[in-house]
Amino acid sequence: MKITSFGVNSVNPYNKQQRSLKAAESKSVAATDKIEISSAAKEMSASSTSTYSTERAQKIQQLKEEIHSGNYQVDSRKVAEDMLNYYRK
Repeated sequence: MKITSFGVNSVNPYNKQQRSLKAAESKSVAATDKIEISSAAKEMSASSTSTYSTERAQKIQQLKEEIHSGNYQVDSRKVAEDMLNYYRK
């Protein structure tokens, strides 16, 4: 009796599964979103943040000097009004 392996070696159910997983992964990678920021927008952002940060640094330095010298005065009425406005929201 002779047994032949006709068609047995060519059937591997795992190959199809691996191919379909690889195809799904390649499709998901290809469908990504992309954002680009123009150089003009980058310049505008850099200039606005640098202006804001320098103004803020100057204000903080002025407040530090006033506190250190003892000239810093707190407006209690303004603080109370701001607290009431905050908690009424």
